[in-house]
Amino acid sequence: MFRKIYKKLTYSQFLALGFIVVILSGTFLLCLPVSSKTGNWTDPLTALFTATSSTCVTGLAVKDTYLYWSRFGQIVLLSLIQIGGLGFMSIFTIFSVFLKKKISLGERKILVQISGNMRYHGVVSMMKKIIFGTFLIEGLGALVLSFRFCREMPFGEGLFYSVFHSVSAFCNAGFDLMSQFSSETSFSSYSGDWLVNLTLMSLIITGGIGFLVWDDFEKHRFNFRNYCLHSKLAVLSSAILLSFGFVFFLVSEWNASFSEMSVPEKILAAMFQSTTTRTAGFCTVPQNELSEAGKLFTSVFMFIGGSPASTAGGVKTTTILVVILSSIASARNIKNVTIFKKRIAENVVHQATSISTIYLCAIILSCAIMTIIEPFSLSDMLYETVSAVGTVGLSVGITAELTVFSKLLLILLMFFGRIGGLSLVLVLAEKQTPIFTERPVENILIG
Repeated sequence: MFRKIYKKLTYSQFLALGFIVVILSGTFLLCLPVSSKTGNWTDPLTALFTATSSTCVTGLAVKDTYLYWSRFGQIVLLSLIQIGGLGFMSIFTIFSVFLKKKISLGERKILVQISGNMRYHGVVSMMKKIIFGTFLIEGLGALVLSFRFCREMPFGEGLFYSVFHSVSAFCNAGFDLMSQFSSETSFSSYSGDWLVNLTLMSLIITGGIGFLVWDDFEKHRFNFRNYCLHSKLAVLSSAILLSFGFVFFLVSEWNASFSEMSVPEKILAAMFQSTTTRTAGFCTVPQNELSEAGKLFTSVFMFIGGSPASTAGGVKTTTILVVILSSIASARNIKNVTIFKKRIAENVVHQATSISTIYLCAIILSCAIMTIIEPFSLSDMLYETVSAVGTVGLSVGITAELTVFSKLLLILLMFFGRIGGLSLVLVLAEKQTPIFTERPVENILIG
């Protein structure tokens, strides 16, 4: 029976179903009394919201991760974050390799979609590199963080904190246990700690740059000219966003949320804010203290997100860059979209436009609905909805106060954001009979 259902599913549908199974399994485990510090059953909505947020590597939470969840519950969250960050098929690959099980062609097609590889040949080898690289980078991040955390708490607890935050940062999840030390938001008590900040930023950027860029870096190191076009666009767009974000937040928040910081702390806070808005979810400054301009551009950066085939969410950097390049080419009446002396395929341009439009419609519609039923401002609702669909996790602190309907809506947005706009476009396009008849052309007025 299950084999028949499996054969009928398209690859995008199989991926979506896999995430649903992981989320529901996590929901069940988080409902158990052993998962909460009080030893009581957790209500299904709280468990579902938390399981979705962790599996979709978002970071929005209705219960404080340290204060509410037991060590068992925190380990469940950590497992869901790791599975969600890599994709459940990556975990399947680990067991297949361990059990020496042959991976079928259909499974290879799914791995191609997850890894961002553009060919079937070598996809299993690439997945092995991704998995090994992930654990290596997370291990190094945990080692560096342990120099700080193991000095501030017992060794075993400090080691768990190091591993938890290293995995959460690399997977761009944003879950943290920092409320043990301070009632302030996330890593606010470490806003001037260069070791912790730089380590977390490195993990966030490495996880969000994309696995295909990893592959190019392994082959060509710093010889940027030999990278494939995708890697060039991913690196270029990420560098532009990080640089622009740093300058913008430094200027906009200098006398706002950064006002009580020293100059070095302001520089570090601007660097961290520019990095974490790209779907990471950690923060060293309470987000409700940001200036209006800061909130607006944080929403823009959350909407863009990280690079494709990475642990990050959002519309994706290359998608936005293609849309911008297409708009420039169209305005100049140029048919082809070119960059780095290469032409971008027409179907890619169309998909980029579709994905951006779908995300914008989802945000506008959800924000409008939540503004009607919630007592909070439009800017706060926009912040929450963009954070959810971009799988970022940054919040102005109102998530726990939302109504049941709004929480369910955020759950749907987080799931959609993790599956991705491209998967939705592929689902709509799959098994559609192409129409070869061309209709008559007629012009309309625009602009």
